[in-house]
Amino acid sequence: MKVKYSAIAIALITTLAACGGSGSDESTPITAPETGFDFNATDMISNLTDNVIVVGYANLAAQADNLLLATQALVNSTDQADLTAAQAAWKAAREPWEQGESHIFGPVDSLSIDPHLDSWPLNTTDLQTQLDNSSGFDAETIKGWNDDVQGFHTIEYLLFGDGVNDNDKLISELTTKEREYLIALAEVFKDYADQLDDAWQISHNPQDSNAKPYAELLTDSGSDDNTIYASELAVIEELINGMIGIVDEVGNGKIADPFGDSLANADTSKVESQYSWNSLTDFADNIKGVKNVYQGEFTGEADEQGIVDFVAAADATLATRIGSEIDTAIAAIEAIAGENDMPFRQAILDEQGRERVQAAVEALTTLQTSLETDVIALLSDWNN
Repeated sequence: MKVKYSAIAIALITTLAACGGSGSDESTPITAPETGFDFNATDMISNLTDNVIVVGYANLAAQADNLLLATQALVNSTDQADLTAAQAAWKAAREPWEQGESHIFGPVDSLSIDPHLDSWPLNTTDLQTQLDNSSGFDAETIKGWNDDVQGFHTIEYLLFGDGVNDNDKLISELTTKEREYLIALAEVFKDYADQLDDAWQISHNPQDSNAKPYAELLTDSGSDDNTIYASELAVIEELINGMIGIVDEVGNGKIADPFGDSLANADTSKVESQYSWNSLTDFADNIKGVKNVYQGEFTGEADEQGIVDFVAAADATLATRIGSEIDTAIAAIEAIAGENDMPFRQAILDEQGRERVQAAVEALTTLQTSLETDVIALLSDWNN
């Protein structure tokens, strides 16, 4: 849920301007005192758009190409190394997608690409039905099927197996139909990844060649023909709410749902990316995506403006604290594996593992609270 603090601020200023004090001349407008902070957001928005979001989706499209090539190599292969390479290609594509969930707005939503690529849970019953009853697989046919038998997790299941005892499927276990299905799935995946990349860089509406790239809607907010972002304030609000949304989803959904309220109520069937044992990497990447937006860079690659600069303009101490809370949350998620490097689906069934899970949830709760109460509140104080 998006809280429109900017609208509240506007309403407050309007009220102050419209109402006179005791004995005031009603014909004389009262101007609210400027008590906020100054920050020029133009460079920050351009950097986050071009060098974090657009670059991230371009990387996803490139990894989708690699995934397709890796699945095509499986056609007649008996070499375990080819399956290992395809598994690695799946994980490589997963990284930019999971980090991109910190800004899962725009075309990924309006074009329904999120459910096409990342529906969970997987419908293994329908998946098996397709394998049993289909005489061939092609990309266009698969696009017409339900989202829960295509995308990341269908590919994951076919590449890694059920993940119950291990995630090291043998290539000898990969049937001819599974190989055909994998290639068609990877073609569909590549198509959607390319659509998403194009929507940000060429046109956000594939049905309208005159539609602007979505990137331009962010960087040119407030223009007369921009019907999505009326101001830079609206863009910053979108970005911060995106950060809040994924922190909430990881802590209160992806982790909390399978974790349950007790060991007896833990449910491994709810663990996302359970077949590849990639869950903890997913969760950490989600929060690394928050860090990318906050810092305005992929770690170590630049020194450009991010949300941290907006926060620091108002409160340098708060800016440092939020950065520390992000790092703490990432470290706490990664620590869940423990010394034995156990996957998340095992950690929630282990007493000590559950203690580490609880520590991660608490770190995420702290971060979410700070973003929701302290960072969002700055929107109404900004003298934009």
